[in-house]
Amino acid sequence: MDVLSDALAALRTGHPYAALTERQGNWRVDLDSFAGAGFHAVLEGSCELLPGDGAEPVRLGAGDAVFLPHGGAHTLRASRTPAGTASPAVLLCGAYQLDQARAHPLLADFPRVLHLPAGSGRHAPVRATVALLAGELRSPGAGTDIALPALLELFLIYLVRAWYEERTARPGTGWCRSLADPAVGAALRALHAEPARAWTVAGLAARAGMSRAAFARRFTTLVGRPPLTYLTWWRLTLAASILRESDAPLATVAQRIGYTSQFAFAHAFKRAYGVPAGRYRRDAQESVGDRAAVTAAAG
Repeated sequence: MDVLSDALAALRTGHPYAALTERQGNWRVDLDSFAGAGFHAVLEGSCELLPGDGAEPVRLGAGDAVFLPHGGAHTLRASRTPAGTASPAVLLCGAYQLDQARAHPLLADFPRVLHLPAGSGRHAPVRATVALLAGELRSPGAGTDIALPALLELFLIYLVRAWYEERTARPGTGWCRSLADPAVGAALRALHAEPARAWTVAGLAARAGMSRAAFARRFTTLVGRPPLTYLTWWRLTLAASILRESDAPLATVAQRIGYTSQFAFAHAFKRAYGVPAGRYRRDAQESVGDRAAVTAAAG
């Protein structure tokens, strides 16, 4: 699995949700913040999105999509036509449950609101997936229960890819830029490919083709944390994902992510997550299927 796919797989904590909604008249919907990411796509008409931080409204027309990766509070409202009347709108709204408590550096790269306008001529996969999702929701058929989650996962990938491609084309720092960096990107791919390996800074520097000191500085600057700190963070993030999705014994989980003893793993996990690994698993699996927060976020 490539590094970006790794990150997306580890971020998800529950089922995605989507629904079609039609609004008419002088309408307004206020959406609270939640532990996840939301999106809206305009199928017909137009509307405005007001970010919760007081930023300028984002005007959305037919074919536009907007992604809110941090689950921030926001408002959707009717847009005004030149004649001063409110226009109707048909929206595809949805949300993803993500682990915001230990958010991946990928999310830190995102703005509060990512606007993907239809008129730019880019983001064709995003628009194509929106059309498929809308079709399934409007006319459910055999296999819809499988098709919808699969399309929503694909939509998330295309949203993130759109930002990744845009972000890596510009200079600067951040996790997206680190993947595009030949040296640091090579080290990240090595860490994600073999998280259980007994990595050292010297070993990662060799993969990157740099001296130990120069590599450590460059990695820390781009990624935002030192190489072995990132490795520990990624191992425990991966462990949380395994605990949510499987019944593997804790000793097996510890071995898979590179801990030599179950005790050492249990201590590190509790320090990072605030609860024992076993309790984390029980709480996570008990919450599977609870879509209340996601439904509210989707409006």
